[in-house]
Amino acid sequence: MKAKKIPTSTDISEQTRKAMVGVLQANLADGIDLVYQLKQAHWTARGPNFIGFHELLDDLHEQIEEKVDLTAERIAVLGGQAEGTVDVSAQTSRLPKYPMQAVAIDEHVEAVTKSLAAYAENIRKAIDEASEAGDEGTADLFTEISRTADRARWFVEAHKVPA
Repeated sequence: MKAKKIPTSTDISEQTRKAMVGVLQANLADGIDLVYQLKQAHWTARGPNFIGFHELLDDLHEQIEEKVDLTAERIAVLGGQAEGTVDVSAQTSRLPKYPMQAVAIDEHVEAVTKSLAAYAENIRKAIDEASEAGDEGTADLFTEISRTADRARWFVEAHKVPA
């Protein structure tokens, strides 16, 4: 079922708004998936430096959840209706499936890093799409999200044991 189009007085063209709502919705699904992947790792990780990694995941969860909220709100600003349920996210997320068997911190570091990398890659593509469409507000939002995703990936990768 498609979400409703909500009337808006914005000066952004309907064609641009429709395209951007689609891009935002795809990234909303990814963000919701990532929020719960971070919680999965937070709940199940075990090993050396547990408390630091556990607390990092909680912090990153909050940061990404904030970006998910901003993404859903941008959909509303553009006259769309966010489809933000876990069910929709599970059906449409472009992130790698999280390995439910992961327990060791290094397993979670690997899985979270892959998901953050995919999320950041998709966000960077969205920056380009929004810029090409002339929606600098949405491009700016995606730029903000990309900085958060890149920093999160750096923090998680810092837990890798050097080879």
